[in-house]
Amino acid sequence: MSAFTSDAVRVVPRRGTNAGLFFALGAAVSFGMSGIFARGLIEAGWSPGAAVTVRMGVAALVLLAPTLRALRGKWDAVRRNVGVILLYGMLAVTLAQLCYFQAVAVMDVGIALLIEYTAPIAVVFWLWIRRGEKPSRRSLIGAVVAFVGLVLMLDILTGAQVNLVGILFALGSMVGAAAYFLLSGKGDTGLPPLALAGLGLLIGALGLALAGAIGVLPFEWTTADVEYSVITVPWFIPVLAIGVIATALAYVLGIASTRILGSRLSSFIALSEVVTAMVLSALMLGQVPGPAQAIGGALVLAGVVVVKLGESDAAAPALVVEALPAGSVPPRDR
Repeated sequence: MSAFTSDAVRVVPRRGTNAGLFFALGAAVSFGMSGIFARGLIEAGWSPGAAVTVRMGVAALVLLAPTLRALRGKWDAVRRNVGVILLYGMLAVTLAQLCYFQAVAVMDVGIALLIEYTAPIAVVFWLWIRRGEKPSRRSLIGAVVAFVGLVLMLDILTGAQVNLVGILFALGSMVGAAAYFLLSGKGDTGLPPLALAGLGLLIGALGLALAGAIGVLPFEWTTADVEYSVITVPWFIPVLAIGVIATALAYVLGIASTRILGSRLSSFIALSEVVTAMVLSALMLGQVPGPAQAIGGALVLAGVVVVKLGESDAAAPALVVEALPAGSVPPRDR
């Protein structure tokens, strides 16, 4: 298997960086809506397995024609990268989404997502183990800060009852999210980003549908209206929204941004998904964290930010110099 593109030496022109930032922010906001739509469906009587299967099925149908169009003349790339596509479908799509929906069924959306989004720390340590890219001292400090934040966020020190099942599912979604960043950043496959997203979603949807059909995965759904704290909508509204906006659009933008910016920087920007999810869950689900949880959540975000800043130190000078015209002097402040 060919190596992942090294983020440490990735050089991106300024125009490409701006496009990558736009795609990354769009992906983060779109992804951030999924937990809210899913929790509404689950409370209306949908099982997490049914919600995630419909989410992936709708997205796969939306992307089917564009995926086939993107693969014209590139079917050799599909055959060469069958392993990558299967891993993407099983880990970055199925594992991440199914575990996340199982987690939000029993715990607050914001807390589940914060656990999932410790994935950038997992990416850093995976690159250390896999490619020998040792994290900086700042990154290690950030990992410790994030761990302390998780302890506070879960109310472990106050003796509150911890939903172990929800935590385990959230950690499973974290593993899937880390795989998403790493596999999306693999730019030497020859696969268009749209094709990778479409094929991954199709594999995930077919696999979950089969599991539901044979009874391995609980599959329950209803046509009852879905109630949120501010509005009640027909069931098909969140189904379409979660499939088209929070999945199809989100995955395409996410893969495109990761190939431009690299797995580290794109995973850093993706933290804005947490902000989107927490704001929407407070407005639409009435899920407002307590003081200790709020402090813990802030520490988790701060820790991940410190990790990403520590890992981007070496790459920053190359990005700035590449973006400037020849002979100019880099500005001291940006």
